[in-house]
Amino acid sequence: MPDFDILVVGEANPDLILAGQDLQVRFGQHETLVETMELAIGSSSVIFACGAARLGLKVAMVGIVGRDLFGEFMLRSMKARGVDVSHLVADPNSRTGLSIILNRKSDRAILTFPGAISALKAGQVKNRLLEKARHLHVGSYFLQTALQPGLPNLFRRARKRGLTVSLDTNWDPQARWSSVLECLPLTDVFLPNENEAKILTGKSSPEEALAILAEIVPAVAIKIGAKGAIAQQGQEFANVPALPVEVVDTIGAGDSFDAGFLYGYLSDWPLLRSLRLATACGSLSTRGHGGTAAQPDLDGAMQYLS
Repeated sequence: MPDFDILVVGEANPDLILAGQDLQVRFGQHETLVETMELAIGSSSVIFACGAARLGLKVAMVGIVGRDLFGEFMLRSMKARGVDVSHLVADPNSRTGLSIILNRKSDRAILTFPGAISALKAGQVKNRLLEKARHLHVGSYFLQTALQPGLPNLFRRARKRGLTVSLDTNWDPQARWSSVLECLPLTDVFLPNENEAKILTGKSSPEEALAILAEIVPAVAIKIGAKGAIAQQGQEFANVPALPVEVVDTIGAGDSFDAGFLYGYLSDWPLLRSLRLATACGSLSTRGHGGTAAQPDLDGAMQYLS
C-alpha cells in the first residue's frame, strides 16, 4: 500500500495580500494606503496540496524553499494542514519566492519574486519516492524553469512505476507556451483554465479546446471561472456551473478545484461526480482571503453535490 495518495512536485512560496476596494497604485513616490494585509500560504502547488489534504487524501510535497522566514512560514503552515513536508529542501543558498497580490474588488495584480520557485530539477525527485505514491501532480509548469527539461522523463518514470499523472500549467508569463506540449501525451489528467486551454490549442472557445485536448490526454477538466467547468474523459462529457457563493477572494480557486477533481478521479468516480466535487471545492474556497482559508473538507463539499 503506497504511503501517499498524491506526491506534489512544485513551488512553495507565500502570498502577501494587500487589499482595498478602490486600490490604485501610483508611482512618483505616492504612498497608497490599503484596507487589509495578510501573509498567506501561496503557490499553486501548495494550495493544491493543502486542498487535497483537507479532503482527506495523504499528500506529500517535493520542492525547495530558502532557509529564511518565508521558508519557515511555508513549512510550518503546510505541516499544520496535514501535508508531509519531509521531502521539501530548505536551501541556505536560496531565497524563498514571494508573490505580492494587490486585490481590488474582483480584480487583482500580482508581483512575484521567483527565488527558489524555479530551482527544483526533475532529477531531485527520486524513484524510491515515486514508489511511495499513487499519483503525481505538477503545478505551475511555466514558473518552474529548471524542472521543465526533465519533466517528460519524470512523467515516464512515474507511469512506469504505476502512478497516474496530472498537470496544471498555470499562466506562462513569457508567453512561450509550446514547451509544455511534449508533456501532454504523458499526462493522465490535464487541468487548465479557459484562457490557458484556448492558447494551447489555438481555439476560440473552451468547448473547442476541450475537444482537441481530450484527443491527447485521457481526462481533461477546464475551469471557466464564474461559469463553472467542463470536462471530458474518453467519450464522456460533463458541464457543471459554479456554486452561487459570496466571493471574497479568487486566489487559488483553480487549485482547490484540482484537488476536488483528483479526489474523484483517484476514487474512480464517474466524470460528472468528480467535476461536481471539483466545482464545489473551487467555489467554496473563494469565501475567504487567500487560497487555503476557506477550503472545504470532504463533508463540507459533498453537501453541494446533489
